[in-house]
Amino acid sequence: MTKLNLCTINWLLTYQDYLDYFYNQINKSNGESSTELEKAKFEFTKLNFQRSSRLEKNFEPAEESKNVISQINNKQQWIIITEIWCGDSAQSIPVIQKLSQLNNNIDFKILFRDSNLDFMDLYLTNGGRSIPKLIVFDENGNEVFQWGPRPLEVQELFTKLKNDGLEKADISKKIHLWYGRNRGKAVEKELIELLKSQIEKN
Repeated sequence: MTKLNLCTINWLLTYQDYLDYFYNQINKSNGESSTELEKAKFEFTKLNFQRSSRLEKNFEPAEESKNVISQINNKQQWIIITEIWCGDSAQSIPVIQKLSQLNNNIDFKILFRDSNLDFMDLYLTNGGRSIPKLIVFDENGNEVFQWGPRPLEVQELFTKLKNDGLEKADISKKIHLWYGRNRGKAVEKELIELLKSQIEKN
């Protein structure tokens, strides 16, 4: 368990800051990148903005989620580590943001991984800098729990597809098809289970 030290963090964003940056990056570059890699990253980023916008518009927290989150009586800091080109983040962050809005005790912020590698390296997944990664801290800056980089069910699907030898592009299509059908419910369920567990301990 780690303790939050804001002095080690660069560029901590509100959700609206994040959306503004996301939108501006798409419009600023307009796909005019100098390398194929940069062009591909731009297309990923543009697609991710569409995915995030769709999920933000359509996702509605379940009644159980509203009930559980209403029981958070002390301040919490939710920090999610991401990058705008990350497809899993596009499918998760709008859900997490909507859940955070259910209680004024929750302060939700977004942190870019590549400009905060020291912080990222405190929250590796199997030794890798996988994103998104959500870390929840209590009012004293003590870590409460972590979540990420993706729901267990889709992680199992990813592992199976990879073991089956599918190409990266084909894996991505199947993963996002799963996300599209699930509509954020797996992310919601896992976070609510973590929160319920912490509330019961207290």
